[in-house]
Amino acid sequence: MTASAQCLLPQPQQVEWQRGRNVQGVVSVAHVSPQCLCSTSPEAYRLRVTRDSIVVYAATPIGELRARQTLAQLRDRRGAYRCVLIDDAPAYEWRGAMIDVSRHFFPIEFLRRQVDVLSAYKINRLHLHLTDAAGWRMEIKAYPRLTSLGAWRRGQTWKQWWWEYGREYVDRAHPEAYGGYYTQDELRELVAYAAARGVTIVPEIEMPAHSEEVLTAYPELSCTHEPYRQADFCIGNPATYVFLQRVLEEVMDVFPSTDIHIGGDEAGMASWGDCPLCQAKMRELGLTDKRQLQASLIAHIGKFLSSHGRRLIGWDEIVDASLPAGATVMVWRGMARATEALRLGLDVVLSPGQYCYLDAYQDAPPTQPEAMGGFTPLSTVYDFVPDVGVTAEQRSHLRGVQGNLWTEYVPISQQAEYMLYPRMLAIAEVGWNGTRQKDWTDFRERAKRQAEALRAEGINAFDLGREVGNRKAMLHPVSHKARGAKVTYNAPYAEAYRAAGDTTLTDGRSGGWHYADGRWQGFIEAARLDVTLDLGREQNIKAVSTHFFQSCGPEIFFPAGYEVSVSRDGRHFTPMGRDDRDVVRTDTPDVQTRTVRGRTRARYVRVKATAGDQQGWVFADEIEVH
Repeated sequence: MTASAQCLLPQPQQVEWQRGRNVQGVVSVAHVSPQCLCSTSPEAYRLRVTRDSIVVYAATPIGELRARQTLAQLRDRRGAYRCVLIDDAPAYEWRGAMIDVSRHFFPIEFLRRQVDVLSAYKINRLHLHLTDAAGWRMEIKAYPRLTSLGAWRRGQTWKQWWWEYGREYVDRAHPEAYGGYYTQDELRELVAYAAARGVTIVPEIEMPAHSEEVLTAYPELSCTHEPYRQADFCIGNPATYVFLQRVLEEVMDVFPSTDIHIGGDEAGMASWGDCPLCQAKMRELGLTDKRQLQASLIAHIGKFLSSHGRRLIGWDEIVDASLPAGATVMVWRGMARATEALRLGLDVVLSPGQYCYLDAYQDAPPTQPEAMGGFTPLSTVYDFVPDVGVTAEQRSHLRGVQGNLWTEYVPISQQAEYMLYPRMLAIAEVGWNGTRQKDWTDFRERAKRQAEALRAEGINAFDLGREVGNRKAMLHPVSHKARGAKVTYNAPYAEAYRAAGDTTLTDGRSGGWHYADGRWQGFIEAARLDVTLDLGREQNIKAVSTHFFQSCGPEIFFPAGYEVSVSRDGRHFTPMGRDDRDVVRTDTPDVQTRTVRGRTRARYVRVKATAGDQQGWVFADEIEVH
């Protein structure tokens, strides 16, 4: 029996046999036909280690490289190798990591170091988010203002630039200038360095949205022709197409990647409905909705890339029947988007935010550096199963998986590594194995050892040995007089954050560090919670408490007003008390309990919680009556 090796250190049960160790370390390579291996993948290999020989069987150089990477993982501290026989191949051909270098600029040496780490775990795509509002990061010789102006800003951090400095771009010579860009020669060297290690660099040039830096440097490409006014290209302007094609020609000259990422996400389309050029373009193409303008641009760029032997890839907003053959959709908004793309016969790379966004907190937020929000520990990433609900026919269109590190709250290289590892090791594991068979205890121990090894090599990986984990309140149900009580919603909850529905607030279950974990219930209508609990009979009441969640990034705030009233008949309510407070914005997510105390007797309890001046959402998980 032979079995696939995991991308982290293979365990004995995954190999055919294991007898002693080889101390010679001399490797022989046998080039064989693909039919001799366990898979037709070019990355497939067989590795045979005995007491007196090490032999790699591979059909391609990349297969040989993967075998050598596994061999390096088999080496112990004495320099000896386990005796094993491994037949191995990846489940998915795309196993990627995305690093956003726009929000914060990282030196080329940092990217080279990440190539080394990613390659060691058989990650074979490094996707660089090169352009966004916060800075353009690639030299484009045809448009020098992209880097003389668009690559520099006031504000060392994205938060400063976004909130304090009016999102201002400055000349490189400005005394407060922060930023930078990669020359084409630097990127060519990085591409070659990565290719030698089995990693393809995939460039991303955002369009039509997230382009404030372009439209400030070249405002004639916007609908208003004014700097600092637009985020979206003018789709009706012929100059837009000339610009994008000339930029992509230089991009393709530097990056040999077959896949070229064009963004395509979150277009605001603010001026397309009023722009004479965009409206004329709609009439020319017979379009009836301004959203079709984006589809027309994406289709045009897709054909342009195809004519150069390249393939378009973009975020899942690009899903449309007019996409050119061979286009790939990178899914980030959930598996329903993947289903839609696969139904249209499109290729898909999965990077759903729930599992694959590494800008979220990986441990209890109060113990961590500020992050974008959410809570995505290593266990959540490892739990991701890519092909759930995917038919056998659709499986061939599922290219792989990717972890994404957005860097709004990641200002320095050391923090980027802290957010990447060891969570990228779980992406590597899922991408190489692709199995639904999970062993979390085993994986966590292996990931812990790998993180320790990375730190020993100077990589600032998160220390799993100090992990605090999710809120302890989640572990055990809470008992109180209202548990199981019927809840009448005088104001509705938001269906998108319904949690367990009408039973959420009295089911005894507390929420964790993520507002979308299925235990926190969200309220947005008039920014208020207003419910009535029926205890079933009159009872003595001493205190009523409600737990609230705050995460200021997605505009979830603690309530300003908290009011409890009680009734014996369900019609006439008497105030029991209030617990009103000023709402203070916090950098990290937090949980707060509001309590009203008193001595009363009632069957019905009405609880109201209202937002303050900040408005936004109110999220609650449980109302306790004692």
